[in-house]
Amino acid sequence: MVLTFVEANYPQSEREIDNTAPMQKGVSIGEAMENLNILIGSTYEQGFIKFNRFFKVYVQSDPKFRRLPTDILNLFVKNEKGEMVPYSAFMTLKKGQGPNEITRYNMYNSAAIQGLPASGYTTADAIAAVREVAKKLPKGYDIAWEGLSYDESNRGNESLYIFGIVLAFVYFVLAAQYESFIIPLAVVFSLPVGIFGSFFMLKMMGLENNIYAQIGLIMLVGLLGKNAVLIVEFAVQKRQEGLSIFDAAIEGAKVRFRPILMTSFAFIAGLIPLIVASGAGAIGNHTLGSAALGGMFFGTVFGVLIVPGLYFIFGKLADGRKLIKYEDENPLSEHLAHAIDDFKQVDETE
Repeated sequence: MVLTFVEANYPQSEREIDNTAPMQKGVSIGEAMENLNILIGSTYEQGFIKFNRFFKVYVQSDPKFRRLPTDILNLFVKNEKGEMVPYSAFMTLKKGQGPNEITRYNMYNSAAIQGLPASGYTTADAIAAVREVAKKLPKGYDIAWEGLSYDESNRGNESLYIFGIVLAFVYFVLAAQYESFIIPLAVVFSLPVGIFGSFFMLKMMGLENNIYAQIGLIMLVGLLGKNAVLIVEFAVQKRQEGLSIFDAAIEGAKVRFRPILMTSFAFIAGLIPLIVASGAGAIGNHTLGSAALGGMFFGTVFGVLIVPGLYFIFGKLADGRKLIKYEDENPLSEHLAHAIDDFKQVDETE
């Protein structure tokens, strides 16, 4: 949908002035235009106070003398000799067509155009389509954006960088927690399932991928990551207790199965009011709720099956590896205790 209130064929009356006629009659064109501006458009002269109120005085011709465009020709202006000269003596009216209003943007003549993307397309697609059409404009014409479109056109695909930063932050935190650069990949690679569920839900409800959906996706990174972290954390603990990688993955999934389902479906139930919301802002609520609900449902149902498998794969790759090459498995406290004992023995010997 594209809408504009600009019309180039609006009926207009153009004033044509014979430059020699006003000079012959002793009339200044500048003073004549200023007088006409006062008679038609009015001017503020002064104010006075009466009855404890302030009154403003405006000068303007009576409405019955300015009802029609042709009434301008019946008005008078004073010449240099103090004589009243009618505007019809040096002015004529010519009917024509032109713009209904003159608007400017950054001092340039402009026409405001509003539009919405068609069904199945996003605002980013609409902006790209407008830019493609703008390339065919004649020389001297250009486009500029206003409102949310101005911010969106300047921001571009910043959301992709935000998602990358979020994933990198989650990855490095988990790498420090598990003391491995490989085990956290089991958590990171479990997130695409939830993201697929978000887009699938948006598609089923006929909603677009806008800022509300992207906020829901960022929220899902934390929620689905939390579920995967719970499974991987217990699997790592079981692995440290001596279980095999396969048994540790199964045990971690079994221990955290019920808590994950309880918290996840409680969260999904809390999103239902957003899905069925109505009134002002309903589309935003639907988009945010659908993105979060679809991602959480898919991520929970398939995550409890995928995460143990991912842990088994990356656990096999990380088995025997250390975060730091040639890292000593003994904690730092034991090294300090040995150093203190050695220092005491040397002190006693001396």
